[in-house]
Amino acid sequence: MKLLDDHIVLVTGGGSGLGLGVARHLLTEGAQLAVLEVDPDKVKALSEEFGDSALVLQGDVRSIGDLQDARSAIVERFGRLTSIVATQGIWDGNVPLVDIPVEQIDALFDEVYSINVKGYVLTAKVFLDLIQAERGGLVLTASQAAFAADGGGTAYTSSKGAVRSLVNQLAFELGPEIRVNAVAPTGIAKSEIRGPAALGLEQSKQSDIPADAFRFEFEWLTPLQHLPSPEEYGPLYAFLASRHNTVMTGQTLIADSGTLNRALGSMTALVRSMPDR
Repeated sequence: MKLLDDHIVLVTGGGSGLGLGVARHLLTEGAQLAVLEVDPDKVKALSEEFGDSALVLQGDVRSIGDLQDARSAIVERFGRLTSIVATQGIWDGNVPLVDIPVEQIDALFDEVYSINVKGYVLTAKVFLDLIQAERGGLVLTASQAAFAADGGGTAYTSSKGAVRSLVNQLAFELGPEIRVNAVAPTGIAKSEIRGPAALGLEQSKQSDIPADAFRFEFEWLTPLQHLPSPEEYGPLYAFLASRHNTVMTGQTLIADSGTLNRALGSMTALVRSMPDR
């Protein structure tokens, strides 16, 4: 028996990067899968990869109409929904506040929060009764940036802190029928998370950072010395989305490869030991 046998799971933001890796893993665990993605090119690629094994839908989590259309399609195809795994997100390019023109701040925060926070709230609201009927799970995506500085700029890090608090509140409001948790990843190999249009970074992605340099620095710093692929985060999401999770709600799992457990007292010695490149 697989972990997600008899589970209908919706993955939002599943067209690339973390979301795609998680969606692939959920299929291996036996889930019947629906994937919502805003980018039409990614929707086409998903349809080609998954074929009949998943219901692929185009829609924007910021649009109530798109979410309601997705709901109708899921009910028509499956008749029910057990859990939602929400992975959509936007980065802010790690641009310091001092470098952001004041006239761009409104647009920046509206854009980042509408995807990273409001999109999760709208998704939960539109599908709420379906998940309640299944006594299912809602799994959101936070970040190590919700727990430590320098994982992004002010917009991104504060939005991920908001996700962490949202998990607490929704778990309180929606229990006992719905379990609400989050995964807080850190480094992700081949991350496709894009930057904000408000800063002219909509064509930029985290994966544009030279892969070798990013991997070297991440693996040098972290105790596990391994940069995870998107698929490697899948088991965490799968368990939290499954009915086998009977003990956890209101929790954010920090999947940081040990970075927050790095002792500050040894940092000087660590820097000295860094090999030349």
